[in-house]
Amino acid sequence: MACLLVPDLPLRAELRAHPELEGKPFVVAAGDDARAEVIAVSPAAFADGVRARGSVTQARSISSALQVRVMSPALEQATRQTLVDLALSFSPRAALAERSTWAFPCEAAVLLDASGLSHLFSQEAHFASALGARAEALGLPGFVAVAASRSVAHIAARRCATTDPSRSEHTVCVLPPGHESRFLSPLPVDLLDPDDKLGQQLTRFGIHTVRDLLRLPRRALATRLGPEVLQLAARARGEENESPLPAPSDDLIVEAMDLDHPVDRSEPLLFVLRGLLSRLLERLTLRRLACGPLDLELELVGGGRDARRIGIAGPTRDLRVLLRLVSLSLESDAPDAAVESVRLGTRGHPLQCDQLDLFRPRGPDPNTLDRTLSELESLCGAGRVGAPEIANEHRPDAYGMKPFQPASLSSTRSSTPSSIPSSTPSSGPEVDRVSGETLVVRALRPAVAAEVRVSRGVPVSLRSAVSSGDVVHTSGPWRTTGRWWSDTERYALDHFDVQVSDGTVLRLCFDWHARAWRVDGVYD
Repeated sequence: MACLLVPDLPLRAELRAHPELEGKPFVVAAGDDARAEVIAVSPAAFADGVRARGSVTQARSISSALQVRVMSPALEQATRQTLVDLALSFSPRAALAERSTWAFPCEAAVLLDASGLSHLFSQEAHFASALGARAEALGLPGFVAVAASRSVAHIAARRCATTDPSRSEHTVCVLPPGHESRFLSPLPVDLLDPDDKLGQQLTRFGIHTVRDLLRLPRRALATRLGPEVLQLAARARGEENESPLPAPSDDLIVEAMDLDHPVDRSEPLLFVLRGLLSRLLERLTLRRLACGPLDLELELVGGGRDARRIGIAGPTRDLRVLLRLVSLSLESDAPDAAVESVRLGTRGHPLQCDQLDLFRPRGPDPNTLDRTLSELESLCGAGRVGAPEIANEHRPDAYGMKPFQPASLSSTRSSTPSSIPSSTPSSGPEVDRVSGETLVVRALRPAVAAEVRVSRGVPVSLRSAVSSGDVVHTSGPWRTTGRWWSDTERYALDHFDVQVSDGTVLRLCFDWHARAWRVDGVYD
């Protein structure tokens, strides 16, 4: 089991949403009044002498250039879920550790199943280093520990954080199997995170290390301190019963933020939404997912709420497209009041993958192709973009349409001329027996109107936009009729293959119901 622990999550949550604060002295406070407690302190403010657990007034008296940020529960929750997404990029099973309510209120830890990762990493230390490096790239630097159980891995990561809070060294800890007791014995008992009451009782009895706790008889411990201490002792021995980590059952990804001041204009609101979208796409990239329809919720001044769904033609990770869709939604229907809080959520959609083939060139990227088809359909109309298919209809000009998909190798082989039966002339190109050339008919849609002069039922000359002149050779007619029971869909057509004096070979069609001649094909 592995544990990634971020000891100063409120600070990292603010830096993740406001990267311009990097390197500046600021603190995260529990409220917006002068007596609010300071929860987290930036390194620059810590160097000036500002410490946590004090009030905002005390912090301002120490550093005149100090900036105060109010803790945002929505932003902190989104950052915690980002740790889960980070863990899921390495392992299929991950979950957040329970929050500490006593000694470590600012930490956030995610636990993940590291079994089977030896196929990807030669050593567990390499895996821990890769996990820590990816967390640091996301702006969430922390400490990584690998051990035989979740609780021991969590304690080992906590020990690294308390020993080296500046992260100058010892950011990775890997415990060999069977060394849990030897590692835990000299540690302070506070690292086991007992509750407030139990911690005070242990201090009163002079129990300061795990070794001191394990030396006491188990029955006397339960009698004096209650049954809760038995669970603490099992944790100290590395023998705590742990259920398997759950697999993620929901692909819902939410980014939220409480605004410092109400926003009543679209420009600053779009600036906030741009940051939310970029962080949302960052988390989707970790999960190897694409963005689906967006659910936007705006908390308004006065207790109002604006909830809307922004549809997307196809799953995408394009920030410009998503931001444009959100902007159009806000422009068409602006919020009724100033915005106090923003929540943006989506369900991730798996990315389509294309298996490359050694015998044909690489096709278009599936995700780029889906986006292009969606854009074409929005321009041409629904149901007007796709691939042609043979319709189950005898009418010569009938055709069908199916969703466009790149042709696979099997379909490419099956469509080669060698696999087409030569006994069905209508299913392939025609061959001129005199010249030996292959003639391919190119259908004209819509058909071109023509003026035809007929002698003894055979065309002798024509005039059209395609070709004009005397008819040199004629074949036909071939009559096709159908749907005689319908007044609107019935048809009766006579087709002629003709060669005009200018060398053009055409396919003429006479419609008996419309009493009109048309050119509906040209032989190339």
